[in-house]
Parts: sequence; structure tokens; C-alpha cells
Amino acid sequence: MQQSFETAGKFGRDFIDTSLKSFELASRGAQAVAVEAGEYGKKSFENGAAAVAKVFAASSLEEAAEIQKNYAKQAYEDFVAETSRLSELYADLAKEACKPFESIVATRR
Repeated sequence: MQQSFETAGKFGRDFIDTSLKSFELASRGAQAVAVEAGEYGKKSFENGAAAVAKVFAASSLEEAAEIQKNYAKQAYEDFVAETSRLSELYADLAKEACKPFESIVATRR
């Protein structure tokens, strides 16, 4: 009976240690996502402001429309690329956060 309590206590300590490690890794991943999203937001805002300035400086309506078309195309391409990068960061976050639990699962089989 004493051994079952010791085993349960060790399992509980191992689980808590693993959970803390997982939380630490998830926090780092979330920070990386936040930095990436912040940088994208800043870049997107700067590109939009530059496009507006170019539109107002255009000498004709056709030129303004061409500037707007090019900006919209580039903004879309940037958005798709950023979405892909964020998807990879979230996938890495999930893998890293679950990695500490692999050892517990492996020893319990």
C-alpha cells in the first residue's frame, strides 16, 4: 500500500513538472506568434500609408487606380504569406507544448 502512495506521489510530481515545462514552451511559442503578428501589423500599416500617399500624388485617375491595384495585389500576397508563417508558428507551438508529455505517455504504456 505504501508503494502505491509513493508511486502516485511520484506520478503527480512528474505530471506537475511536465505541465510547467509545457507551459513554459507554450509561453515562448505564444510570444513568437505575438512578435510576428505585431511586425506584420506594423509593416502592413506602413505599406498602406505609403500607398495612400502615392495615390494622392498620382497625376491621373488611371495612375491612381494602377497604384491601388498594385497595392491590393501586394497586400493580399503579404497576407497569404503571413498566414502561412503564423500557421507554422502555431503548429510548432503545439508540438513543443506537447513534447514534455511524450515521456510520461511512453512510460505509462
